[in-house]
Amino acid sequence: MSSKEEIRILAIESSCDETAAAVVVNGRDVRSNIISSQIALHTLYGGVVPEIASRKHIEKIDQVITEALKEAQMTLDDIDAIGVTYGPGLVGALLVGVAEAKAISYAKKIPLVGVHHIEGHISANYIENKDLEPPFLCLVVSGGHTHLVKVLDYGKYEILGRTMDDAAGEAFDKVARAIGLGYPGGPKIEKVSHEGNPKAISFPRAHVSGDAYNFSFSGMKSAVLNYLNGCQMKGIEIHQADVAASFQQAVIDVLVGNVEKALEETGMKKFAIAGGVASNGTLRNAMEQACAKRGVAFYRPSPILCTDNAAMIGAAAYYEYIAGVRSGLDLNAVPNLKLGER
Repeated sequence: MSSKEEIRILAIESSCDETAAAVVVNGRDVRSNIISSQIALHTLYGGVVPEIASRKHIEKIDQVITEALKEAQMTLDDIDAIGVTYGPGLVGALLVGVAEAKAISYAKKIPLVGVHHIEGHISANYIENKDLEPPFLCLVVSGGHTHLVKVLDYGKYEILGRTMDDAAGEAFDKVARAIGLGYPGGPKIEKVSHEGNPKAISFPRAHVSGDAYNFSFSGMKSAVLNYLNGCQMKGIEIHQADVAASFQQAVIDVLVGNVEKALEETGMKKFAIAGGVASNGTLRNAMEQACAKRGVAFYRPSPILCTDNAAMIGAAAYYEYIAGVRSGLDLNAVPNLKLGER
């Protein structure tokens, strides 16, 4: 590890539809966290359009980096390393961030550290929970990923379970579109669910046979679509809020159920959630109650650190950097990068 008192990381994130840059000191001290979101743009199309996302990243990448350095009251000369997301994600979007990071690394002779996007989400928990250290159990739930992970040490993970089809956030988006709420589905379903009855409709809770910790949300999504089609064919009125609340509850029941099993069987006493879906208030409350029943410490990032951001990439990059990890200028985007791969 460097003997320098402060290690300052400039972090870049561009894996999907947020262009973000941050300055993070020693992994947990966020000096700036700038996010340029494209949600309003992609809402017009009902979801993320990869080509549009890439073009917007090119427009915004220099701006967010300049703003991040300015807010942190630093220049590139103050930076010790650059952390950048290189996968998984949309390949065109990832390439914008990776190319920018490599250009700065080359021009200023600053070490480069490639960061796994899911490791970034997990590391978001370190920022606000200064006492959190591995080992702990973590559930990563987002638009593209649903992973139940045992965090063995900084940068070392054991995947206990993952989705076999749709990610939880993907299912939220598809169901939201089907019931006329549009994109982004997660926040819209959560909002309308407050007006609905979560027990109004019994949607299936899928459990993958032979694998206690894996998830499946495709069948649940199909059950909602079949219910909607059935109502339309029979002329039955569809109560949007009840469908949203019942679907959301079914997803939460599956997520909480798998976490409870994992906590019981691993004996772990610390549990964290991460990813965009982890900002869902109903899910957070359900997880908090499940942990309280078992005497398990519960950690969750603020909603702004659940969605894609660069501060979490800076946190992950710091622990990689002090472990001696360095990326070359041949670093490339890896859209299907698996957790734990380098």
